[in-house]
Parts: sequence; structure tokens; C-alpha cells
Amino acid sequence: MSGIELKSPEEIEVMSRAAKIVAEVLEALRARVKPGVTTAELDRFAERFILERGGTPAFKGYKVRGQVYRHTLCTSVNEAVVHGIPSNRALKEGDIIGLDIGVLVEGYYADAAVTVPVGTISEEVRRLVRVTEEALYKGIEQAIIGHRVSDISHAVQTHAEAASFSVVTEFVGHGIGRKLHEEPQVPNYGGPGKGPRLKAGMTLAIEPMVNMGRPETTSLDDGWTAVTRDGNLSAHFEHTIVVTESGPRILTKL
Repeated sequence: MSGIELKSPEEIEVMSRAAKIVAEVLEALRARVKPGVTTAELDRFAERFILERGGTPAFKGYKVRGQVYRHTLCTSVNEAVVHGIPSNRALKEGDIIGLDIGVLVEGYYADAAVTVPVGTISEEVRRLVRVTEEALYKGIEQAIIGHRVSDISHAVQTHAEAASFSVVTEFVGHGIGRKLHEEPQVPNYGGPGKGPRLKAGMTLAIEPMVNMGRPETTSLDDGWTAVTRDGNLSAHFEHTIVVTESGPRILTKL
């Protein structure tokens, strides 16, 4: 358990407030996704929404390898897997967009993501989105005291691959709390029964990324956006959860 912080009821209460804003902003964004809307417009709306509710955008100013992320929202369209940068790109009928957002309240973080259709999408793309969301809940079901982290991973991979999709291995879920990314890492693949044992008070961001084609990704020149190497579509769902005596509790759910 080294490096894994168990949260007190008081800490979880503060995280719940951050998580409520995350859930509300994603719900509001969902309603705004339509053909012709730009990803930059969605980003501006999200920032205003969070600030009005007393939160701080968690991603804005986030640094990785010396690079600073300058937006509130990650907007990953079609073959973009994660970390898509908002821009003047207008959404088109038949696109899918991953919306990933984090909020900071009184020193504690919450983080969640959804993939949303733009207008009408094909049956096969709808299946990709549905299976990815189902895989998230299959993983969450395993987040019970006494299980191990890889029981979550195994459940996600099994569900996605049973539907003939592939799971991204280069990016993983994570612990969350006083930092946006804490221990432990929560992969979306692997055999069961490995890794740290789950205990009450562990807070995790579980986030399957599932591809229609092969699992490999590559990064664009912007230094942030990860896309599928074969150009096929990708979907992404995420919740912040807490392990409790009575099972997993989803914090980022309305």
C-alpha cells in the first residue's frame, strides 16, 4: 500500500463536492454537443460553469514533462483517444467526442469523462460507445474491499475484448485526491488478483479507453493529443469512485 492514501470521511465529503460539479458540467456539456459547435466553445462554457459553482478547473495549468495544459476540458474527437486540445474545430454529424474534465475544491480533486455522439452515429459506433461505458461499470463492480487493483483491470479488458474491441494500454486510470494523479495506477488490462489490495477509503479514477481497431496509440505534434495509430475510432469513459464497506460508491454521478 506504499504511497496510497486512504481518505477520511471528511476528505471524501470535500471530494464529493468537487465530483458533483464534475457530474453537473458533463451533463450540461452533453446537451451542448451538436453539429457546428466548436470544441473551444465547449471549453469556454465548461470553465465558466465550474467557476460559477466555486470550483477550479483541474486541468488548466497542469504540467507534464515541462508542458503546460492551457484548457479546462479535454476534447477528443473520433480517433483521438485522450487529451485532445479544444480548438476552432467544428463538430460534424456522425462524430463522437470524448469530454474529460477535472475539478478542484478546497484542495481535493475529482475527475470524469464521457463519450458523446454528435447527432446520429452508426450502429457500430454506438456499440463502441456503449461497450466502453459498460466496461467502466464492470470495472467499478470489482472495486470492493479485499479485491486487488487488477481485478478492476481484468473486468474492463474482458468486457471490451468480448465485444471484439481493443483496450488502450499506454494510458491508465489512477488514484485521486489531494493530487489529480496519485497511486495506485489502475490499468484497463491484465490478469486478476494482482497489485495492491483494495481498502476502505481508497479513491480511484477508473477510465477505460477502448478502440474499434488496434490498441496502439501515437501522439500528435501538439504534445498532448493521443490518437489511434490505425485511425480507427476510440471511446473513453471515467468515474471517480471511493471504496467503502458497502461497496464502491461513484462520486461523479448525478
